Amino acid sequence: MADVTLEIGGFRYPMTCREGEQDHFLALASAVDAKVTEARAALGGISEVRQMLFAALLLADAVKDCEA
Repeated sequence: MADVTLEIGGFRYPMTCREGEQDHFLALASAVDAKVTEARAALGGISEVRQMLFAALLLADAVKDCEA
């Protein structure tokens, strides 16, 4: 197992992943961070949990669009 620290929404999250997947995790975290930034800009000063919730919803919406 490998350790990686993800930075999302100005917060650092230490994570464990399979060896060799660190770059993939960092790329995913970058996509989530972009959506957190988008949510924060649209909604103002919301809590960390709500930032993550809205980021998840935005990403789910993008996936849904790709499935259609």
